[in-house]
Amino acid sequence: MNLQMFRFGAPGKERPGVLLPDGRRLDCSDFDGDLGPEFFARDGVARLTTFVRSHQDELPTVADDVRLGSCVGRPHKLFCIGLNYKKHAAESGMDVPTEPVVFTKATSAICGPNDDVVIPKGSEKSDWEVELMVVIGKTARYVERDQAMAHVAGYAVHNDYSERAWQLERGGQWVKGKSFDTFAPIGPVFAPADTVADPENLRLWLDLNGERLQDSNTNDMVFGIAELIAYLSHCVTLEPGDCISTGTPAGVGLGFDPPRYLSPGDVVTLGIDGLGQQRQTAVAYEVAELGD
Repeated sequence: MNLQMFRFGAPGKERPGVLLPDGRRLDCSDFDGDLGPEFFARDGVARLTTFVRSHQDELPTVADDVRLGSCVGRPHKLFCIGLNYKKHAAESGMDVPTEPVVFTKATSAICGPNDDVVIPKGSEKSDWEVELMVVIGKTARYVERDQAMAHVAGYAVHNDYSERAWQLERGGQWVKGKSFDTFAPIGPVFAPADTVADPENLRLWLDLNGERLQDSNTNDMVFGIAELIAYLSHCVTLEPGDCISTGTPAGVGLGFDPPRYLSPGDVVTLGIDGLGQQRQTAVAYEVAELGD
C-alpha cells in the first residue's frame, strides 16, 4: 500500500494522517502513536500501513483547510549539510568541500510546512533554502556506505531558513543563524523510502513572490545520502526519527548581487517532485503569534 504520511492539527496537538494515492487524506487519530522518534523506532511505517489497510473504510477524511504540522514529530537531532550542491558552493564564493560541512539546527525551530516564517527581531538578512530531508529509521552507528540506505525511513521537504548575520558575522557556529523559531518547516508529507525510486534524482525548486529563484536537482549534491549517513554515523549515533537535511542548490538570497533577503509580506513557495509543496508568508517578529 503506497502511502504518504502527515500530521495535522493545532501546534502541539498534531495527530497522524495518511495521504492515499487517489488524493484522499485520512484521519488516523486512533492509531497507536504520533510520527515521532518512537514511531520510527517501533517500525511505525509498517504498523501505520497495516492500520490503514484494516480500517480504511471507516477512517474519517481530513479537511483541506486543516493546519498541517511538521510531518515528523520533534526528532532528537536535526542535522544539516552545508555547501552540498556544487553550484551553491560557487555562488557562496566557497570551495566545494572535501568532507561534509555539518551543523545542527535546534528542534525548537521546527514548524508546519505552511506556517508563517517569523523574521527574527532586528533581522535584515533572513534567507531561504529548499532542501531534501532524510529521516532515519533505525539506529546507525559506524555504518559503512554500502549499508547506509537500509537505515533510511523516508524523505520530506525542508526549508532551511537562515539568518545570515547571525550565521556568518557573529563568530562561532552556524547553528546560531539557523535555529530561530519557525526556521525549519518540514513537510507536507513524509514519504517512506520504498515510495521514492531515486532520491538522488529529484527536482527541487523555490519561488519568492512567484519568481523562481531555486530550480535544481538532487543529482547536483556533492555528497550523496549514503555517504552522509555513513559519515555522520562515525561521529554520532543516529537514532530513529533523526533528520538530515542534505543541503540546498543555488539561488539563495545570499548568492545574489546585491543579496536579496526576506521582508514582511513576502510569500515563499517551494517543493520537491513527489514530496509535495510548502508555502510560508514572512511576518515580522513584532506581530508574530508565537507560543510560550
